[in-house]
Amino acid sequence: MDRKNSSMISEFVLLGLTSSWKLEIFFFCIFLVAYAAIMAGNLLIVLTVTFDSQLHSIPMYFLLGNLSFLDMSLSTITTPKMVTDFLRETKTISLWGCMTQMFFLHFLGGSEMTLLIVMAVDRYIAICKPLHYTAIMNHRVLVGSVLLSWAVGFVHTMSQMVFTVTLPFCGPNVVDDIFCDLPLVLKLACTETYVLELLVIADSGLLSFICFILLLISYTIILVTVRSRSSAGLSKALSTLSAHITVVTLFFGPCIFIYIWPFSSFSVDKFLSVFYSVITPLLNPVIYTLRNQEMKSAMSRLRTRHVSSRQTS
Repeated sequence: MDRKNSSMISEFVLLGLTSSWKLEIFFFCIFLVAYAAIMAGNLLIVLTVTFDSQLHSIPMYFLLGNLSFLDMSLSTITTPKMVTDFLRETKTISLWGCMTQMFFLHFLGGSEMTLLIVMAVDRYIAICKPLHYTAIMNHRVLVGSVLLSWAVGFVHTMSQMVFTVTLPFCGPNVVDDIFCDLPLVLKLACTETYVLELLVIADSGLLSFICFILLLISYTIILVTVRSRSSAGLSKALSTLSAHITVVTLFFGPCIFIYIWPFSSFSVDKFLSVFYSVITPLLNPVIYTLRNQEMKSAMSRLRTRHVSSRQTS
């Protein structure tokens, strides 16, 4: 039986956050502003890292620029569709639109997960081996690390999506969320998906949990190492790592909760989906710019250079 005959539905219906029209208008305004802020804040970081020559010699900012690019991309996969759906009575997405959304959601999510681990390694070398930092984290290593993060994200999503796209969907077609995600879509398949459900738990749930624990252990090792050397250095390390720990918790927390029990329905799941697709990309620029004097100085130099170029032209 071919794909056309085995799949009787051509679209899914998304329930969204609420059925109240007044709340939907309120959410439309809130998330429209949030998406604009996500794009503006993260784009500013990408442009600053790209065009400020003084940041080029600091590996952390190369990784930060890539993190901001992933945040913009991850939010773009879900937020524009969610915002426009607030104005629609029936929120639908095509079958292949749903598959595409899930593909890029896990592709970018897996890439960001790996990049956060790379950033933790970067902080370990910077704090524990400062004299060898630039030699170890050279341009070749940085580019290789970013390419590795994209490769891991691709393998992560393909290992799940290659089986999902072949599933037959013959109804029902209602997804109780703001966007398509694997656990909810798999439950709608007209065939046994137990093995694939276990794959999702292992690939997304346990992977997120293990990475989160490893990151916390790495940060603990850094703090213990610094404390053994100097109590003054501990304060500086805490200041540096607090932003990274915040980002890691905001990103992995919702992922762990959603995917470690992916086939049990919790009403809070859709709000956690909003959290890692909207709130985390919104907070990342704030965390990394308002707490970082070098980044604020670089943005000031970029603004001054732009104003000067306009005055001379």
